[in-house]
Amino acid sequence: MPGESKVHPKPAARFLTRLLPVLLIFLAVSASAQEREPVRIGFMDPLSGPFASIGTSGLLQLHFAADYLFNSKGGILDGRMIEIVPLDNMQSPTETQIQFRRAVSEELRYIFQGNSSAVANALNTAVLRHNRRNPGQEILQINYSAVDPILTEENCSFWHFRFDAHAVMKLNVLTDFIALNEEIQRVYVIGQDYSFGHVVAETSERMLNEKRPDIEIVGNEFHPIGQVKDFTPYVTKIVASGADAVITGNFGADMVSLARSIIDSGLDIPIYTFYAAYDGITATLGADGKNRIRLVHNDSGNPIPTEERKQFYRDFKAAHPDRDVTQPRLMNALSMLVQAMEETGGDDPYEVALALEDMRFTTLSGEEIWMRGSDHQIIQALHISVMTDENIEFDADNSGFGLYTEHFVPAEQTVMETSCEMRRPQR
Repeated sequence: MPGESKVHPKPAARFLTRLLPVLLIFLAVSASAQEREPVRIGFMDPLSGPFASIGTSGLLQLHFAADYLFNSKGGILDGRMIEIVPLDNMQSPTETQIQFRRAVSEELRYIFQGNSSAVANALNTAVLRHNRRNPGQEILQINYSAVDPILTEENCSFWHFRFDAHAVMKLNVLTDFIALNEEIQRVYVIGQDYSFGHVVAETSERMLNEKRPDIEIVGNEFHPIGQVKDFTPYVTKIVASGADAVITGNFGADMVSLARSIIDSGLDIPIYTFYAAYDGITATLGADGKNRIRLVHNDSGNPIPTEERKQFYRDFKAAHPDRDVTQPRLMNALSMLVQAMEETGGDDPYEVALALEDMRFTTLSGEEIWMRGSDHQIIQALHISVMTDENIEFDADNSGFGLYTEHFVPAEQTVMETSCEMRRPQR
């Protein structure tokens, strides 16, 4: 109106007035982004080299489990996604040290690792040293497959959790099963020349001598890991020994080549193993492995006991037609880790470790497993399965052959004493 004075805001005030909504939006977005920062988990296994097929298979399964079980349902910890970070250690203790330094530099607080107990021991040492020197920046080692007993015995660590039965637990079940077969009188033990292979050799001989003194161990030898192209010289000795059964801890290419050589020799005897299925092994052996190859393992083979686990397998195969769910313990380990995070309300490794101790968890197979707090060794049922094409709903390698469980030992009967004297950090 004429004569009415007007007050005009100063330029600086006008700028702040216009900027304020932008700042509020930026702060809201930043806070939201921070809330949704992913939980990053390292996966350290061979992704190149002679054992790459095992590592890449495990990586794929862990990725799928994270997406299927958690990310597709809104994530964990109020909306945080799980991010899996691959670390290729080439199954080398030396390369493991390099990849561990990378994990530290990328601030990864959790590392899944499973292939090779020698690597697991190297990682265990690196984690322990790092955590002592860097309180508040600790890293947790999630061991899903390395089964040298020393990791939960003499070298047990608060920062290490094993989600697989160790070698002596498995061999106790396996030698019980072998001892029941009165037709077996002569056993040949052969394995890779490293810590796990030596545990298999020594424990197999000791336990069979205790349970069946009449069984003769007609051979007990080692070969270089990942270097033998032709197992004929070894198999020639097995044939000459008159063995009517073989025990081996071999895995990967060494398992394929050894089994193939035994079969090609015409020797029709049972081969008792830890890792003689999937990842190309079943397809390679095919009908020749039927009723010969047996495995001691954690989760049940066919028949799959629950519809929930069957659906997980179907969905995995739909997404990855040329792959198999070979390591359900990866799902178990991830699920228990997430449960511990949810219970503590965060991803601090120290708090999560405390929550994992003595945790009990029901798997997709409906079996309860228990993380023993005294040594961080998982306690679970064990199974012995035979390779066959009969009564197989879920096969391996799209071969028509798969694992059928013929012997089951409940979790409480697999428990073994531990010598672990764990040093617990204080905060």
